[in-house]
Amino acid sequence: MMESIPNILSVIALENHKIRVQFEDGVSKEINIRPFIKQGVSSLLNDETYFKQVKAENGYITWPNGFDFCPEFLRNHV
Repeated sequence: MMESIPNILSVIALENHKIRVQFEDGVSKEINIRPFIKQGVSSLLNDETYFKQVKAENGYITWPNGFDFCPEFLRNHV
């Protein structure tokens, strides 16, 4: 049986396209989002003001345009 990844409870936008996420099991991680900003829907994240609009919603992190990251990816990325 696979271990389930805890949902994200909160996210804080930091400088230089980094975020700090807090998982429901108490683990906190600082993650650089810059490598995942490409063309299309993610390109809006290049704007620092827009980037800071990140929020935790339904266990994921998301921006107003619908771009998101699931907790499994963020937990296992770094």
